Amino acid sequence: MDVSRIYQRRFTPDLAFRRAMWAVLCRHFFQGYVPTGSTVLEIGAGYCEFINQIAAGRKLALDINPDTRNHAAADVEVVLAPSTAMTGVLDSSVDVVFASNFFEHLTRPDILATLAETERVLRAGGRLVVLQPNIRFCGRDYWMFFDHLTPIDDRALVEAMVISGLRAVEVIPRFLPYTTHSRLPRSILLIRLYLKLRPAWRWFGQQSLLVAEK
Repeated sequence: MDVSRIYQRRFTPDLAFRRAMWAVLCRHFFQGYVPTGSTVLEIGAGYCEFINQIAAGRKLALDINPDTRNHAAADVEVVLAPSTAMTGVLDSSVDVVFASNFFEHLTRPDILATLAETERVLRAGGRLVVLQPNIRFCGRDYWMFFDHLTPIDDRALVEAMVISGLRAVEVIPRFLPYTTHSRLPRSILLIRLYLKLRPAWRWFGQQSLLVAEK
């Protein structure tokens, strides 16, 4: 599958807004899971919207798409490798692994292989942070993307984490809306407000947040 062509069609028209959105998400939410001096690895980094914005001591972006090199900031090291075999990432060398909208693109065996690789590269006490579409709440639109392979909800992903040697420490079944084309207006100010209004997550959240530790 030509991931480069798929992602250019899907993300390029909204790239400026998505970068601004991720700047807010990182600064006002995800930075709380990432110590500023830590080593962070984003798997399935794509356009590097998270890894470019997060503050960290060392930043790694892993993807199979060569275009990732064109989007990575100067302080981001790009690793072109599959998540099932993270060539170039040493054992116990990473403090935080991050994945956004990624596991639904993998088969079940590859999800487990990716989690096994995550467990390998994490230091003791390191954490995996996952933003993941939850088919329990977005089932009607889950298959709107051609490259989605595996239906996943928060409970199934927790089980996969546990059997891979990781310990789930935080699960928010409803967090962010499913896509940037949700019912919410496209507003950076509204995103900041949404992050503060947790009751709204129960109405609009169709993606889960999961955190696991090694």
